Amino acid sequence: MNWNILNKEAQVEYIKQASFAKPQIIFKHSTTCPLSSMAKRRLDAGMENLEYADVYYFDILANRSLSNHIAEELGVHHESPQVIVVNGGETTYDESHLDIQVEDLVEHQQFIQK
Repeated sequence: MNWNILNKEAQVEYIKQASFAKPQIIFKHSTTCPLSSMAKRRLDAGMENLEYADVYYFDILANRSLSNHIAEELGVHHESPQVIVVNGGETTYDESHLDIQVEDLVEHQQFIQK
């Protein structure tokens, strides 16, 4: 699984534009949070099933202001850990904490592709 690193505000606009071609997934991760580490392990173990999406990793502790920008631009409430799916320029799915499940993302991705 290759993560794209999200660390610049300009990337959020790129992600929105790229989402017109295929789904874009952002994982917001707190490196000091045990729940976030558990969510990341789940994603690492199953992300190869997300063959139709680009997947981004965002370290929330390294850039809190970017986290606020993501929340504002994508119309979501800030959470950590959090997964956000962008499709057609808009957030179509977001989940946080222990509700982050690869199976849900795969199902959502398959729905988008049909």
